[in-house]
Amino acid sequence: MNTIDAALVQKMFLAGAKNLESNKEWINDLNVFPVPDGDTGTNMTMTIMSAAKEVSSIVNPTMENLAKAISSGSLRGARGNSGVILSQLLRGFSKEMSSLKEISVENLASATQRATETAYKAVMKPKEGTILTVAKGISDKTAEIAAESDDIESALLTIIEHAEYVLSKTPDMLPVLKEAGVVDSGGQGLVVFLRGMYDALTGKVTNFEITEPNPEFKAGSSMPGKGAAVENADIKFGYCTEFIIMLEKEFNEDTEVKFKEFLSSIGDSIVCVALDDIVKVHVHTNHPGQAFEKALEYGQLTKMKVDNMREEHNQKVVAQSEMQAAIAKEAQEKNSKSVNTPKKDYGFITIVAGSGLSEIFKSLGVDQVIEGGQTMNPSTEDILNAADNINADTIFVLPNNSNIILAANQAASIVDNKKIIVIPTKTVPQGITAMINFEESRSAQENEVTMTESLAGVSTGQVTYAVRDTSIDGKTICNGDIMGIGDKGLLAVGKEIDDTVLEMLEAMLSENDDAELVSLYYGEEISEEQADSLAALIEGRFPDIDVEVQMGGQPVYYYLVSVE
Repeated sequence: MNTIDAALVQKMFLAGAKNLESNKEWINDLNVFPVPDGDTGTNMTMTIMSAAKEVSSIVNPTMENLAKAISSGSLRGARGNSGVILSQLLRGFSKEMSSLKEISVENLASATQRATETAYKAVMKPKEGTILTVAKGISDKTAEIAAESDDIESALLTIIEHAEYVLSKTPDMLPVLKEAGVVDSGGQGLVVFLRGMYDALTGKVTNFEITEPNPEFKAGSSMPGKGAAVENADIKFGYCTEFIIMLEKEFNEDTEVKFKEFLSSIGDSIVCVALDDIVKVHVHTNHPGQAFEKALEYGQLTKMKVDNMREEHNQKVVAQSEMQAAIAKEAQEKNSKSVNTPKKDYGFITIVAGSGLSEIFKSLGVDQVIEGGQTMNPSTEDILNAADNINADTIFVLPNNSNIILAANQAASIVDNKKIIVIPTKTVPQGITAMINFEESRSAQENEVTMTESLAGVSTGQVTYAVRDTSIDGKTICNGDIMGIGDKGLLAVGKEIDDTVLEMLEAMLSENDDAELVSLYYGEEISEEQADSLAALIEGRFPDIDVEVQMGGQPVYYYLVSVE
């Protein structure tokens, strides 16, 4: 096979999207910090599914209409840094393919080169050891192959194998990956997507039906989270089975091939990754016990997990119908409110999770609060829709999360009827500080400068729990430990929440001699009494510091702490 036509490109793209969706939780688990809200797999899946929905609706595919659907769908659906970078890779690739009738290996080289260039330009400070490094490895290898072969099937396989090799080297480029014992999650997502495409090219995959993503979030919120609806009829293997083998015998390449062949005989959606003395396994099967029995031949098992996907689907269907009704009602109310709102000079959008934090921002003058943050990263389109609901020509966006800034910038770059200014807030306290420093009498440019400069005056700490054993910044972390995470990394690890907060504050205050105020925003699992008790401990430990306590209501994080 020397060329790929539009019909096959359509199938390959859809198969790649489905493979990414099937493996999103495994990709989430590659998060460096062992927090309970790793989201790379979810973000990449929601991004690709936004494009896949448009691609699957095309009845008579051409390279031109496929390129438009892939580019538009992924750009507007992009979530998180990994999703935005993926959308830029697809944007660059689709620009190159749009004028073609068929894709050859030579065309593939040009398209992957343009994809890489587009993605690198979209990131202000590209970092090696990430999805960008894997993308560059792909484009470099494709250029090399194009000069040697015109067999597109063998070329794609060689490209994927090289991508996997580059991915395996990412821990050598980013020490934090090596210390955590993982490869880059975004790069892994890209490889998984390519593997799905290759399976369609070779005929291994024949089901290209794309179902609506199933957003799992509270009724009334404005953006989807994890999950995708799957018809029961499509679930050939009903149990999602995951485990880790702690090797006691040699597990070489031949052994790995034979083990994968066994897994293929009892299921599909197979992932088997050997890292030093452990093997991470994921398989969809009707016989989880057989997978466990076979794995026991190589060593002891840990982290065993079996989910009934058919049962989960039934629960999701009910939740989805309730959610869609809530979304429709909310959209109707928002549209009505927007039409009747007087026009003003400036509007504000912020992204937070938690009723208390939402009310704090509204009290500071924010017009639209998008519910989100970690795990629930809003898409570019979510931000555009929020902007449409504000009757103002200039709108400031406060992402409050480093993983949302790229999506916000992307919204600003494609909006056509108003100006969006992104204040690069990486945490909720930074967002609050930025709003406090806004003044109506200033111009938009003056406010942008002042609000951005104000961010340097606030330090943030976040307190949550670990979901796996690992090591970060020289600190050993055990599953269930409490972690205090600062702006630049891990500051404290402990067994008790209060003790960890105090240790984290000790580190934060040691770097800020001029600090006067500590603000505690307590989460949904913390009572007001517990927060007040902690405030008293802080005042006792640091008598020269004032302490304020406010209800944040945020999930996952026991406390958000700011030092100013």
